[in-house]
Amino acid sequence: MEPTLASSMLEWLEEGAPWSLRVADFYEQHEFSFEDAVLPDQLAEAFSPKALDELRQHMESRFGVELSTRIDVTAHRLSRGQRIKVHNDFIPGEESHRFLIQLNRGWEDANGGLLCLFNSNDTSDVHRILRPVHNTGVVFEISKASLHAVTPIQSGDRYTLVLSFFPRTKCSQPMNTSNSA
Repeated sequence: MEPTLASSMLEWLEEGAPWSLRVADFYEQHEFSFEDAVLPDQLAEAFSPKALDELRQHMESRFGVELSTRIDVTAHRLSRGQRIKVHNDFIPGEESHRFLIQLNRGWEDANGGLLCLFNSNDTSDVHRILRPVHNTGVVFEISKASLHAVTPIQSGDRYTLVLSFFPRTKCSQPMNTSNSA
């Protein structure tokens, strides 16, 4: 994301976004869907249908897959004491790929909120740990093996934009009406 845009987005997330608390069995966080939000004009263009379609095409090229034009964009805010336990987001027929964009002001390891990727359900089987550095991204395929978690927040608020991509199904592809006889 262009640096000025990333700073503007972070300001809006801190001051004007329509947060709602969500509690589930493996996490507690504030979140909202961009579908239900009115973005400031300077941010709306970055999430326009055209911009999201270009991103979808990039994801298709990167992963060698065909994706639906449906892209869900949500924002997450984790605050002191909140965390996300080990999970994989895998639901057959639902999201297949994810792009996370971190937007955080001067984040340090002492703040917590580290993104942990695991080789298995064993929390000691850590594959990689990623800091939520401002204006960085992580892309991954969602599968039974895409196990990840976020360590407890010790201080500050941790902001993430979550873009979820869906597989293109046979029903969503144009029908071929030509005869091949």
